[in-house]
Amino acid sequence: MDEATTEDRLLGGRVRLRQPSSGFRTSIDAVLLAAAVAAVDGETVLDVGSGTGAAALCLATRLQGVQVTGIEADWALVRLASDNAEESGLSARCRFYLGDLLAPPVRLSPASFDHVMANPPFLPEGSGRPPRHSGRTQAMVEGEVTLSGWLDFCLRMVRQGGTVTVIHRADRLDELLGGLTGRLGALVVLPLWPRSGKPAKRVIVAGRKGSGAPLSLLPGLVLHQSDGRYTPIAESVLRGGEGIDLAAQPGQHP
Repeated sequence: MDEATTEDRLLGGRVRLRQPSSGFRTSIDAVLLAAAVAAVDGETVLDVGSGTGAAALCLATRLQGVQVTGIEADWALVRLASDNAEESGLSARCRFYLGDLLAPPVRLSPASFDHVMANPPFLPEGSGRPPRHSGRTQAMVEGEVTLSGWLDFCLRMVRQGGTVTVIHRADRLDELLGGLTGRLGALVVLPLWPRSGKPAKRVIVAGRKGSGAPLSLLPGLVLHQSDGRYTPIAESVLRGGEGIDLAAQPGQHP
């Protein structure tokens, strides 16, 4: 019997997202990730660990000439992602495939994508108490493929001159940079501040394959006002569907 699902909306209702009612459910991380990808019309994007398709569908909604491919290890989520693409009118530009990072589908050729984006599992295996639901465990806790392995896969799939964009926990920034430095240039680190004066919990890191430009640490983006509402910039991204231009990110100091 299929697991119960709920239907949710992203980008102010433009993306219809059916997802499991229990287990791992998408968060604003997927929307923020999609907003930061520097794609343009006519280019291709690979979403690694695409889940129910949230990031892929948000990106395809923002950029109507982009083709997005998702790879996901859970067949139930692949089916949901495909259904979500159909319901959102994006099935012609968003395709989702069952695949493992250690043995990806043969149709996904290395160095064939203009951009690669990923929201890897946040927790190393054996750290803390694992989630009780198996779906949350698979999405949040590293298995056989560690963060380093996720980065290796992303780098292998992007073409020369293309970009890799990752969202992850701020306290693992050292691992992110360790896996990308010397392999991507023009690295950009964008802290995501939950509120002004609060430590960043998430970072977006992006870079370009083959570039020799140095790393840039941006001022960051504040997500919530003191009353809990989204800041105007966060609102424009999360509900208005605006992109985050990492090359000209507005100066928002925490």
